[in-house]
Amino acid sequence: MTLFEQTLHRYLTHLYGHRASEVTRRIKQHLEYYRNARERGESQDGTPVARVTSTPADAPLWSEKDQWVISYGDSIVQGDTAPLTVLSDFLRARLGDCISGVHVLPFFPWSSDDGFSVIHYREVNPALGDWSHIRELASHFDLMGDLVLNHVSRESLWFVDYLTGSLPGRDFFIEVDPETDVSQVTRPRSSPLLVPVATRRGTRHLWATFSDDQIDLNFENPDVLLEFVGILLFYLLQGIRIIRLDAVAFLWKRLGTNCIHLPETHTVVRLLRAIVDEIAPGTLLITETNVPHAENISYFGLDRLAPHAPERASAADEAHMVYQFALPPLLLHTLTRGETATMQAWLASLPPLPDNCTYLNFTASHDGIGVRPLEGLLPDHERDALLELMHRFGGFVSMRSNPDGTDTAYEINITWFEAMRGTRRGPDPWQIARFLCSQAIMLTLQGIPALYIHTLTGSLNDHEGVERSGRLRSINRHRWSLDELDLLLESPTTPTHDIFFALQEFLRQRRIEPCFHPAAAQQVLATSDNLLAIKRGPLEDGRTLLALFNVTDQPAPLSDGGAELAQALDAHQWRLLADATPWTPENALPPYAVRWLVSDGG
Repeated sequence: MTLFEQTLHRYLTHLYGHRASEVTRRIKQHLEYYRNARERGESQDGTPVARVTSTPADAPLWSEKDQWVISYGDSIVQGDTAPLTVLSDFLRARLGDCISGVHVLPFFPWSSDDGFSVIHYREVNPALGDWSHIRELASHFDLMGDLVLNHVSRESLWFVDYLTGSLPGRDFFIEVDPETDVSQVTRPRSSPLLVPVATRRGTRHLWATFSDDQIDLNFENPDVLLEFVGILLFYLLQGIRIIRLDAVAFLWKRLGTNCIHLPETHTVVRLLRAIVDEIAPGTLLITETNVPHAENISYFGLDRLAPHAPERASAADEAHMVYQFALPPLLLHTLTRGETATMQAWLASLPPLPDNCTYLNFTASHDGIGVRPLEGLLPDHERDALLELMHRFGGFVSMRSNPDGTDTAYEINITWFEAMRGTRRGPDPWQIARFLCSQAIMLTLQGIPALYIHTLTGSLNDHEGVERSGRLRSINRHRWSLDELDLLLESPTTPTHDIFFALQEFLRQRRIEPCFHPAAAQQVLATSDNLLAIKRGPLEDGRTLLALFNVTDQPAPLSDGGAELAQALDAHQWRLLADATPWTPENALPPYAVRWLVSDGG
């Protein structure tokens, strides 16, 4: 066997024991089909494949030019035009010189959860367009697509198979006796874990982590894994370069455990990583795990392996990227509390990134702002004060169930612009400045930044959307009419205009600055509580970037910033990144001011 086949076999032995050789053979058949389809230029069903230039295995995975947008396929609509075309045209016209990639949230036929209850994985929702529109997007941007592999819709053919006792779906789901004690299972929701389902064999209770319409799949059955290997390869054929593993932390279940981050789950991620590295170098895997930071970064891999799993890895061998889930709630705390000590301590505690691994940095997404990542970072009373403030600013808080039967906060549902409405003292006139400061901090940090479409447009809370859907997350999922959005963007008196073009300028500056390369060193400087100072670099040629932020509504004297900041300011002749003019040291930074300073090392 080749080295790749040996690796595959080791992972599959951990998952399926004596069936490993059989499953290895079947995966190799999938890979051969993929190679043949790429060569023919079409899939077996006649679907064309994307024209993708082969990437050398040693090519860089990313650079400072990588900046992404997150959007639903129909976040912007225009008459009868396919929404995917509208999105592509908007991004190319408005942000073509600012961004490199786009995450189009689930664009498949779905039955609930705005796409994350997938009916058919190999079809595009006809209300959005078809595969040609996906390939068109992929021809202009690095495209991220969701592999929703933990659960499937009740309306899927697999579930119909289960109900009728037919293959292949008959054995794709997890039946549990309703009397079983499942209290140890970690829950992201407050809904019942076990869902009663009427089948030809009578009522059965199935595992459903997220909702009664999202039925969990049984990865102990290797046929389920094989289905998703085939789906993954199909997405690569359509030009998707970044694969987002949705809700992957809950993938493998074993009664008697908390059923989150199990060793088998990590092995499945390793298996998928090995496949994409072998078949499509340059493809990126990103894990979506909205959990405390230490748990989150375990998905880089390294040496987190269970007994009987493959031997200790010498390098990161799971996800290329993980979401920086602690960042959004910490930024909320920092800018509404007006203190940087918590943020400084967290940034200083971050371990060095493994080679060829990085973070996805963001402030808002289609989901809410996670509260769990604050565990161990923020005292309970500070967390509760933040939740109460978000209520005052028109937001909601979603709950999850605990093993003891109680409910606790899981996520904040609010648009990021509304979350920046004020401080603990209430609303104030600094909303736009505070908002832009939050984005500049995110854009400064080590990793690849991603801006949600409703962050770019400074969207307000969509309470009507919540009323229509009955879902709290709809508050941040407004659907723009292109004409309405264009009108707001062209009017110089609207917050939408001010925010969009300010962020556009940040992005333009950022993508031409080598100190923002994801691998460039990062250091947080010890400063006074009202200031945040982050150094990126130095690079090999000595170039260094120093980012300064005032996180309060009062001027922040630089002379009070402390010895470390004073030393950094005196060490170089600094220039403003925006226009390369020499920076004249200021007595104090204005409220919510942002300064990106660069030096060539002299």
